[in-house]
Amino acid sequence: MSETDTHVIHALDADDPLSHYRDKFFHGDSDLIYLDGNSLGRLPRATMNYMRNIVTNQWGDSLIRGWRSGWMDLQEKLGNKIAKIIGANEGEVIVADSTTVNLYRLALAAVMHQAKDHRTRIVTDNLNFPSDVYVFQGISNIIKGSRVEIIPSTDNLHGPVTEISRALDDHTALLSLSHTVFKSGYTYDMTELTAQAHAAGALVLWDLSHSAGALPVDLRKSRADLAVGCCYKYLNGGPGAPAFLYVRRELQEQLLNPLTGWFSQENMFEMELDYKPTSGIRRFTSGTPPVLAVSAIEPSLDIFLEVGMEAIWKKSLGLTDLFIHLFDQHLAPLNFRLNSPRNPKYRGSHISLGHDEAWRINQALISEMNVLPDFRPPDNIRLGFAPLYTSYVDVYTAVMRLRQVVTEKRYENYSQEKTDVT
Repeated sequence: MSETDTHVIHALDADDPLSHYRDKFFHGDSDLIYLDGNSLGRLPRATMNYMRNIVTNQWGDSLIRGWRSGWMDLQEKLGNKIAKIIGANEGEVIVADSTTVNLYRLALAAVMHQAKDHRTRIVTDNLNFPSDVYVFQGISNIIKGSRVEIIPSTDNLHGPVTEISRALDDHTALLSLSHTVFKSGYTYDMTELTAQAHAAGALVLWDLSHSAGALPVDLRKSRADLAVGCCYKYLNGGPGAPAFLYVRRELQEQLLNPLTGWFSQENMFEMELDYKPTSGIRRFTSGTPPVLAVSAIEPSLDIFLEVGMEAIWKKSLGLTDLFIHLFDQHLAPLNFRLNSPRNPKYRGSHISLGHDEAWRINQALISEMNVLPDFRPPDNIRLGFAPLYTSYVDVYTAVMRLRQVVTEKRYENYSQEKTDVT
């Protein structure tokens, strides 16, 4: 399109086979352009009635009997549904704890396993989510000889693939990266890097927090060893929803869960004091799961399974391609910078814009323009496009409101001082 107008944009929505899924999510303010589904997904309407039933009929009526009628198997049941979304086999995924706890559990298990061969080094990059790096640093403090090597990206946008490959050696225990990085949305070739790590004798742990539910992931095809991810972003499980973890079946009996607990004990109701790990994916859990929080994830997963990830990814590409086209027309002339890959092969479902006044522009968008993105330092306005409920009109409207904030200098009414939550 040489010149974009609202008629063309509305036609894109009219031709969108996923457009009717937008109404399956709660929209309290019809004028709000919500572009933060990469941090917290919208509430599925089905979840509202579903949770009323869980609270009233299961907790209220069944009480403790609920453990006999489905709660005990809930983590594995939802794990098997997530497995279909991320290309894993049944029995390789389970819902448990938080992303950080799961990352610690699997990374430490991997390093302990590899340490017998004098492999204790963890390789990651400076694009990884800080919490992940904190976990690795914590592990290096408790495993003798362990250290963390953080490979820098030359442009802080694209993953340093060549440099990571060079860093993999016979001291490397684990390579762990965010599949889609949180600032720029750059997405690694999972199959390529996993193969390179395996050739060097290292295990690989992927953080899928910004990938699961946004783009196709194929853990099976890539031969990935381990993975974690959250359920409150694109998977719409609710604020602070429990996370998931993946362990390739061949590794499940080889790795030891360092966070042992009752739910991973063999014959748990025999109440023996000696710990004997159970078999299968359940051996990577620890304590009693939060049933209400876990249950809230299921209605959204059913939507994903109905739609399929290929259709979701096709829509994501359409949304981000449109945004970049509009960026070139309307935002680049206003000194915005595209801090995300142009190549769709390496692009997730969120776009980062750089600007010298990014913080104040972001505040003006939220306070005056009813556009809700988020900010990541030093200069990133991050806009997440959730294909199930983001429309093409949303994308166009967001760009026009961004443009208005800058051309009318509305951002000048806001302080440079950062708030605690950005």
